[in-house]
Amino acid sequence: MTQDIRHFAEELDELKQRLLLMGGLAEERVRAATAAIVARDQDAVEAVIAGDEPLNELHKEIDARSFRLLALHQPMAVDLRAILAAVKINSDLERVGDLAVNIAEAGRRYLKHPPVKPLIDIPRMAGVAQGMLRDALDAYVRGDVPLAQAVLAKDDTLDALKDQVFRDLLTFMVRDQSTVEPSLDLILISRHLERVGDHATNVAEDVVFMVSAKDVRHTANS
Repeated sequence: MTQDIRHFAEELDELKQRLLLMGGLAEERVRAATAAIVARDQDAVEAVIAGDEPLNELHKEIDARSFRLLALHQPMAVDLRAILAAVKINSDLERVGDLAVNIAEAGRRYLKHPPVKPLIDIPRMAGVAQGMLRDALDAYVRGDVPLAQAVLAKDDTLDALKDQVFRDLLTFMVRDQSTVEPSLDLILISRHLERVGDHATNVAEDVVFMVSAKDVRHTANS
């Protein structure tokens, strides 16, 4: 029995490590997509668009690991919640990878035009979103509710930056009609970055539920 428990603990730890790896890949793709747009590097943009396969393979592997743990060990309480959280987090991370592609595709269109303005708030948004994702995954691995709650608190910062991007670009579009198309792509990029933060928030909410069995989704003060 003790050996079974030890084997389960090792497999659960490996599952968490694979999720950390996937989170690192997803975070790097968001960073690379944003950096490519800021640097106006078309080749780097194309590399992000073409590079989704490793994340997709990890997505399938992590689901398979999770379902195998559920089937073989029939865990209870916090262990069960940890595996169910892994399945949900895995889905969120796959979506972050998709959003990185969406950012790069909008960037591909944006780079066909002259720069509208120096890009300041968009890389700042990317940095906040990446940090939220990293902290949310660390919170999952460590079962750290305060860290998860800190991630939830950062969502307002990302929303405020998105609104700032919209206001700034609206001014450019009103002044010069030639900036409308590239400005709309920048607004779309900011929305994608906000969604990355939303997925990080989902992960943080899963951590709170995993540790405390408390559902903080859709609550005003989560």
